[in-house]
Amino acid sequence: MSQTKKTSLPAGMIAAAGIVFGDIGTSPLYTLKECLSILPDGAPSVTAVMGFLSLIFWALTLIVTLKYVCFVMRADHDGEGGILTLMSLARRHVSSKIAPMIMLAGLTGSAFFYGDGVITPAISVLSAIEGINVVSPSLGKYVVPLALTILALLFVIQKHGTEKVSYVFGPVMLVWFISIGLLGLHGIALNPTVLKALNPAYAFDFLHTHEALSFAALGMVVLAVTGAEALYADMGHLGKAPIRLAWLVIAMPALVLNYFGQGALVIADAKALDNPFFNLAPAWAQIPLIILSTLATVIAAQAVISGVYTLTHQAIRQGFLPPMRIVFTSNTESGQIYIPVVNWLLFVAVTVIVVAFKQSSALSSAYGIVVTGTMVITACLIGVVALRNWKWPVPLALVFLVAMLTIDVPLFVSNLMKLLSGGWVPVILALLMMGLMLIWSTERNRLIRRLDNDPESLQAMIRSLETTPPKRVPGTAVFLARKEHEIPQALLHNLKHNRVLHERVVLLHIRTTETPRVYNQKRVRITQLSPSFWQVTAAYGWREVPSMAEILHLCGLEGFGCTLNEASFFTTHDTLVMKKRRGLLRIRGGIFHFCQRNAQRAHEQFSIPPNRVIELGGQREF
Repeated sequence: MSQTKKTSLPAGMIAAAGIVFGDIGTSPLYTLKECLSILPDGAPSVTAVMGFLSLIFWALTLIVTLKYVCFVMRADHDGEGGILTLMSLARRHVSSKIAPMIMLAGLTGSAFFYGDGVITPAISVLSAIEGINVVSPSLGKYVVPLALTILALLFVIQKHGTEKVSYVFGPVMLVWFISIGLLGLHGIALNPTVLKALNPAYAFDFLHTHEALSFAALGMVVLAVTGAEALYADMGHLGKAPIRLAWLVIAMPALVLNYFGQGALVIADAKALDNPFFNLAPAWAQIPLIILSTLATVIAAQAVISGVYTLTHQAIRQGFLPPMRIVFTSNTESGQIYIPVVNWLLFVAVTVIVVAFKQSSALSSAYGIVVTGTMVITACLIGVVALRNWKWPVPLALVFLVAMLTIDVPLFVSNLMKLLSGGWVPVILALLMMGLMLIWSTERNRLIRRLDNDPESLQAMIRSLETTPPKRVPGTAVFLARKEHEIPQALLHNLKHNRVLHERVVLLHIRTTETPRVYNQKRVRITQLSPSFWQVTAAYGWREVPSMAEILHLCGLEGFGCTLNEASFFTTHDTLVMKKRRGLLRIRGGIFHFCQRNAQRAHEQFSIPPNRVIELGGQREF
């Protein structure tokens, strides 16, 4: 159920301000400062300031408002959003030849999000702590230690969950947006003529008169729209209406006012260029503003971290990452999770980034490639959805796609200029994640394809066992099958070594559907194959977590009564033996073998009590 059905629209808007807009909401801390830093003379002209303000305003309008709010958010899958959701939608109505390309695009976008997830917490917290330089330049040496301390605390508390803390996210960010909007109004009062920059002619004039800097300028303007993907990714938590209204009523007006206020201040006083955001505030308000900025950036970092958890969970459920331990930190919200392995890997990566770059200005050179890359991929996938799912006419779909790419591609190309100056860091991280997802999914699918899935062979074995049964023992045995008609290896091992068969035998296959969730009426399908054999297929969406207790409860409602404490669960754990491989194939096999060996076992994935599990193994070549 979407959040909009649980809370009022105003409450949903406040929640959206905290959960969705933390990243893009804190971009005024560094965006205009970094934009103006690329000017060669060091003293920005009125033309340059007005040009950048116009570029920022129209980037927010065209990319966030028009593209994401108006169009991309229409592409929901049972209320869910995000790049993997868009990938699953785009794959539904395309040919088998196009489907792999769609999958590759979706995985690339997902991998880019991991790269963004490392940079965003670092640059957000650093930019807030750097406000102490405005109060006293001598405190600059404490910026990195303070940032590392705050980030360490943030990652440490993840295991306790954010359910209680999240209640204050919305109000804090609401105060943040009101504060930056008021600061912007104060700055605009110094020079109201900056409002003329709402005219796009100023953007075109700046790009024309600064042709040598045009690509660099576009690369910096992207900083203003980082976090736009969150509008779509968090749609399943809050619903479309609260997010759209929160953007149009709260976030965008405050951001535009603040950017224009900073621009007016810089035009009035060039000395404010060192940090126009904090210089907007009077001296008495700078320390409170630093505290509020730190809280806002922590919220922004938390939103990105939670997004990484959610994306990882979806990738695991769709078979793109190995099963990992997932801790649910809320009794009421299934979306609040904690993944220990991901948490600490992310913490190490963020720490290294902060220590290596030390300043938000240096980090800005690493920012943008993965963000704009995701925008390009989103545009292509939404174009496919418009053509195939929404049944738009081909000319209209092409015009729609070209219009989006006309904006996204130049931004992506301009950010490629940052590749050698630090942009390679998130790109390498993204490539590593994409490589891991491709290796796991291809090797896993190759193993599963080799499994026998012949209904006739299964029926023949069952007839043989019913005709000449081995020794029968009381109780119910549940054998987990990776394919619906597979003869589970655990069943064969049990017959071979124990020479017994339970009175009731259940062949259980748990499959992941292409949809985010499955309603309970369609969850379980039970087929009696013989007097003592039953076949059960349980379907779960990729946003859901399979639960053995729930499956047995639903089976009971269908007339097949059995509880967790009555059944014995037989699972298969294969010991993989790698064939002779050379070069990259051997490295790929080694990575898959390592992941498979450390992946979560079946009973952990499906919440089966360990004392009810019998795990039988065997060797399998791959």
